[in-house]
Formats: sequence, structure tokens, C-alpha cells
Amino acid sequence: MLTKAAPKTLRWQRSKYSPLARQIDIFAAAGKFMFFLWWDGLLQNNSPHTRRIRAHWLVNTLLNLGPTFIKIGQSLSTRADLLPLEYVKELEQLQDRVPQFSSEEAIALVESELGKDIYALYRDFNPSPIAAASLGQVHKARLHTGEDVIVKVQRPGLESLFDLDVKAVRQVMRFCDRYLPGTRKYDLESIYHEFFKILYQEIDYVQEGKNSDRFSHNFREYPQVIVPKVYWQYTTKKVLTLEYAPGIKVDDRISLEAIGVDIVKLNQLGICCYLKQLLIDGFFQADPHPGNLAVTEDGSLIFYDFGMMAEIKSLAKDQMVKTFFAVMRKDTDEVLNTLISIGLVEPMPDMMPVRRLIAFLLDKFIDKPIDLQAFNEIKNELYIMFEQQPFRLPAEMMFIVKSVTTLDGIARTLDPNYNFIASAQPFVKSIAVSKGRGNAIGELARQARSFITYKLRQPSKSQFFLKRLEQRIEEGELQIRVRNIESERALKRINLALKTLIFACLTGFVFLSGAVLLVGGYQTGAIAAFAVSGFGGLFVLRSLLDLLVKEKLDRMVDR
Repeated sequence: MLTKAAPKTLRWQRSKYSPLARQIDIFAAAGKFMFFLWWDGLLQNNSPHTRRIRAHWLVNTLLNLGPTFIKIGQSLSTRADLLPLEYVKELEQLQDRVPQFSSEEAIALVESELGKDIYALYRDFNPSPIAAASLGQVHKARLHTGEDVIVKVQRPGLESLFDLDVKAVRQVMRFCDRYLPGTRKYDLESIYHEFFKILYQEIDYVQEGKNSDRFSHNFREYPQVIVPKVYWQYTTKKVLTLEYAPGIKVDDRISLEAIGVDIVKLNQLGICCYLKQLLIDGFFQADPHPGNLAVTEDGSLIFYDFGMMAEIKSLAKDQMVKTFFAVMRKDTDEVLNTLISIGLVEPMPDMMPVRRLIAFLLDKFIDKPIDLQAFNEIKNELYIMFEQQPFRLPAEMMFIVKSVTTLDGIARTLDPNYNFIASAQPFVKSIAVSKGRGNAIGELARQARSFITYKLRQPSKSQFFLKRLEQRIEEGELQIRVRNIESERALKRINLALKTLIFACLTGFVFLSGAVLLVGGYQTGAIAAFAVSGFGGLFVLRSLLDLLVKEKLDRMVDR
């Protein structure tokens, strides 16, 4: 009789897992992957088949290492513009391949947390999860009052696993600080503390419920943004009961087009939602991967996961407002100044490579699809910039950059012709006509109206061309060469005279050497030296004749 084999227990699912064993697993995985990349580079074996094998191994390794590293992989899965396609396709499977835990464990945890039998709590409870995430899994259920809900149940032993990861990653940080001094300028210590602070908040479902209510309140006037309702009487730190709100994954372009969803409008909705979160609310979803976003049949956007939220301080938010509108205006100097103020760029004596990079990015990528080959145009500036390392990533900005780049990756997956400025236009227009209640909104409205005025007064193509030409000359991209015939002739005569003088000096030195050798009784050496000095004398004579001829010709021309 055949029996179904039990699923393999992953390393992070062990009941007893020591800090030393965890550190060994993490260091071994990182070392092995680095060795694979080094070996492939050594053999120049970088074919799609090889990359697919390495990517498959990486996904399995991240699954083995557990929730912390699964989240890293999920973020990378949206960056098709940064990673090879083979890696992106494999990492996308992390959204769906996270292993579930048994229904018995899930039911036992729900009953323990809520203090009642599962069917006293819910009329129906599906023991098979409809989705498994890195931190928990979701079961569909129905309340006794008739509402369909989903019950989010935390993975058993998750907090103790995070405790091990804190120690293991801390050891990695110390290793980098001690043996890789180049990493010190990136302030990894602050990023480490910020990451784990938010990660611990994410496993507190009571806090997630509060975040959900706050997010829902912020978007109460936006009917196209759906936030599932929290049922607080069925919610604890490890169990969360939410309204059932099904939808299509936000990156499933084929399914979305099949039901008639306008991809361009969907991108506009997503971009405007995040601009509102970042620039108005200062409270945003820090982990917007495709598993946390869905779309309804009428094109509305559903936000599911509010465990990983972050806040922006008022000062940073003001700087972000200025940065955003400076990007919209393609104002290179203002973008650079605000990035320095925020802390994303480290000031250095020569900021020209950074300024040129920002100008290049604004010109090439803001209102058109990304073409990575275009970076060849500024490869020298990139080399200088990264050699001096002017960029840094403060801890408080890490999740902003992560969210924006993740959302940008999703938008480009949906629409290869995605245009950031076009997608942000509805947000700018809505802000420009607002009354400007409060300092933050007032500043945002002023910036929006200023931007619209700028667009209306935008210079003509000829004016823009002349301005760009002047800028390129200032930045050293173009050089003006003035040719002076008289100066060129004089420089040539001086050059020839210097050569003649050098030949004469060398010839005289060799002749004197021959004389010294002759007095010392070294006749053979003296003869060789006199012969060399004789040839040198011929070269000197020829150079003098050339110089005399050039002087006469120049005088004839001047007459």
C-alpha cells in the first residue's frame, strides 16, 4: 500500500534551533551563493540555463531560511529592471510557495487565543488555508451572523525564530563591520534596528488591526480604495479576523485585461494612492508586494496587509514634497539639494558626477520606459560616483525607497510604457485645487499649483535646446575649440626648438662621456660613444635646418 510522504521539514521549522546553528546556516547559504557566482564568472558560464539553476537554488534556500529571508526575496521579485529575468521568475514563486502549517495547529492556536471552540466562534471554518504567507496563513470562515470572513493565523514559534534571526543577522553585521570596512558608510546598524523593529510589529495582529483602521480612515473619501473591515471581537495578537474581499492579484495582467480593467488607470490609481500615503498622510504600507494588493472587477484596488507600516516625520515629509515636485519639473539642482537634506546623498567636493546622474535619470526615465542600455551614456560618471560612494540609505528612508521601487516594478510589469508623470497627474491636479487645510496640505497645494504654472509657462523647444546646450557646456559634456593659426605655428616652432635642444644636450653628454672613456684608456667604449654622438649631431643639424626653414616660411606668410 502506497502512502503519501510527509512534507520535508525546513530548517526554520525545527522545534529546537540554537543561535549557533542559525548563524551557521545563514553564513553557509550566503557563502555558497557567492561561490556559485564567482565560479560562474570564472568559467564565463552565465547562460540563461545556468541563471535558472542558480535562481531555483536561491529560492529554495530562502524558503529554508524562513520568514525574514522570504520577505527579502518577495521584495526582489518585483524588480525585473534590476535582476535577470530567470531570478525574477523564480523569486515570484515565493509569493505562492511559502509552506503552510497543519490545520490542527491553526485551529488549536485560534481556540487558545480566543478561548472558545472553533465552531462556537465561527459557523463555518475551512481547515484548508486559502493562502500561506511568510508570517502566517489565511483560512476562510463564516460568522454566525452570516458575514464571510478570513482568519489570519500566525505561524507557531514565529517570535522565537525572529529572536534567533536578530542574533544571527547581528553577527553578520559585525562581520561586515570588521572585515568589510567599505560597508560602514551605509549605516547598516540603523537599518538593522529599523528593520527588526517593524518586523516585530508585523507579528502583532492587534497592531495590524489598528493600522488597518487608520489606513481605512485616511482613504474614507476614496471609493476605489478598499480596506477589509476588522472584526475586533475575533482578533488577538496572533489571530486576526477580517472581512472577505476577493480580487485578482495586482500583477496578473492577463486576467485583469480579460475582465476589462484599464491598466493605465489602474497604474494611476496605485501611484496616486502611494503619493497620498507618502506626501499627505505620512503613513504608508511598507511592503506592497503583489500578494498584498488585489484588483476588483470594476478596477478598484484592495489593500490586504497592514502589518508592515511606516511613518514619515513631518520634516522628512516636507523634503519629500519638494523632491517630488522637483522631479516633476526635472529640476536637477533642487532634486540634488533635497536628496542631501533628506540624507540620501552624501555631500562631497565634486558633485558633478552625481548632478549629471540625476539630470540623466530625470531626462531619460521619468516620462518614458526604462532602457538600461542608456546607462552606457554616463558610464564614466557612474564609475566616478560609485568610486567615491556619495549615496547612503538612512534607516528611516529604507522602507520609503523599498515601497516606491516595489510599486514602480509592479507598474512596469503591468504596462511596459508606464509613465510616472502621466500616472501622477490626477494626484497633482487634485492637490492643486484643494483648499490647503493645514500646513502640510497647504505646502503641497502650493507646490502643485507652482508645478502647473511651470508646465503652462514651459519654454519652447528652441529655448529648451539652448538651455540644455548651455548646461552641457557648463558641465563639461561639450567643449568649444577655438583655432588660432598664428598660435599654432608658434607652438610648432617652440616644440621643434625644444626637441633640438634635447637632442643637442644628449649628443653633448654622450660626446663628453666618450672623451672621459678615452682618457681612461677605454678606447672601444670611447669609439662607440663618439659614433653615437656623431649620429646625434646629424639629428641636431637636421632639426636646426627644419627650424630655420619653418621660420622663413612663417615670415613669408606673415608678409
